[in-house]
Amino acid sequence: MGSEPALEEEDLSPAEDPDADPLGGRVPAGRGAVLTRRGITLRVLLKDGLIEPGDSVLSIHYLGKRFVGDLLCDGKIRWVETGQLFNSPSAWATHCKKLINPAKKSGCGWASVKYRGQKLVQYKTSWLHKYQPAAETGLVSEGEEEELGEEEEEEEEGSRKTGSKSQLEPGKRESSPPEKRGERTECVPVRYHTLGSRDSGRDPHTLVELTAFSAINRFQPFNVAMSSNVLLLLDFHCHLTRSEVVGYLGGRWDTNTQLLTVLRAFPCRSRLADRDSAPAVEEEICQNLFMRGLSLVGWYHSHPFSPPHPSLQDIDSQMDYQLKLQGSSNGFQPCLGLLCGPYSLGNQGLQSKITPFCVVPPPEQRPNDYGIPVEVEVSSVQDAFLTSDVLHEMMLLVEFYKWAPDLVCFTEPWNQEITFLDKLKGSLNGHAPKDQAYSQILEYVYNQLLTGQG
Repeated sequence: MGSEPALEEEDLSPAEDPDADPLGGRVPAGRGAVLTRRGITLRVLLKDGLIEPGDSVLSIHYLGKRFVGDLLCDGKIRWVETGQLFNSPSAWATHCKKLINPAKKSGCGWASVKYRGQKLVQYKTSWLHKYQPAAETGLVSEGEEEELGEEEEEEEEGSRKTGSKSQLEPGKRESSPPEKRGERTECVPVRYHTLGSRDSGRDPHTLVELTAFSAINRFQPFNVAMSSNVLLLLDFHCHLTRSEVVGYLGGRWDTNTQLLTVLRAFPCRSRLADRDSAPAVEEEICQNLFMRGLSLVGWYHSHPFSPPHPSLQDIDSQMDYQLKLQGSSNGFQPCLGLLCGPYSLGNQGLQSKITPFCVVPPPEQRPNDYGIPVEVEVSSVQDAFLTSDVLHEMMLLVEFYKWAPDLVCFTEPWNQEITFLDKLKGSLNGHAPKDQAYSQILEYVYNQLLTGQG
């Protein structure tokens, strides 16, 4: 995706000159000649007073996502999210829809874009009714009927869509899970191909097996290298509580090598009941990212007693995050999701299963389907030592959860042979730095964690 949107037929001379005839001639002064629907532009509607320029007066709703644009005096559209300029509704709609669904061929601009809540195509009709009532019948542009039908179908799908509306920015995302799953209840994931079209009656916590890129005839479009300290910190966070947790990932994206490097985990120390504190927690994370010269590159999330497969809600959240990161830059930037199942009953080993994934939009011919959760291959880079930053974050997490009612009781048995504390230690050893002195540091952390547990 480049920064310059592809021009469509609508973006040519009629968009630059509202008096230009789409067939190449000139429309005489007044309204004596017939102007086709394709010749009617935003500048025409502005000139004749049917609409007025303004900030955030334009909007697009597509598959549950919302985009907002400013209408400028010259008839161009400025996307509020990035400041990019577009010559026509179709150019803007196509660009936005391709962010969600790269296979999208066109944007159905006049049927997709709304001005103050009303579709622009209705303003076209109003203009014709006012200035050329005799020519109104039969002036639908080639393909416009199809576009209107497709847009109505997609809009209906968007209104049915459920799932997270959160964004990867301060104050927009709940820092705690939407709902606690049944503890010690093993959820069995379903295969993606069994889902079919979206169903508002389906449980949003339904787990879905990951699909391989090869299974959908694709290659992984980027490589990922992840610090072992990132895995250690997020694994520690996920082990502490019987409730789900969430956090963000900081790193760097190299467009030349197509390498995403994940260097830091940022746990969210807040809960579902602490919605008022979530903006402050996330603002602190954003400041930490900025101070370290890092970019937001993803997120992590736990399923304490369930397999680390994404739920339907996780799939929608990941799609939102991918859109957010891609929409904030001039080109493609990946967003990595990580799921951790620290106490999954199906995992008999000590080390947690951590699953990296992203989501591929459904095929264009099946716009009502869920996004396809795809497994991402990640290379782990072993750190030389446990950094002071990671240790500091661990102690903050201990203080946050130490007296919480949902803190895991680490002295209790996880299975017949070992305790929850042994499980935690065994899992973190799998992310051990090269310097073995870390074990003494972690023993201090464990002792603090056991305070008051007997």
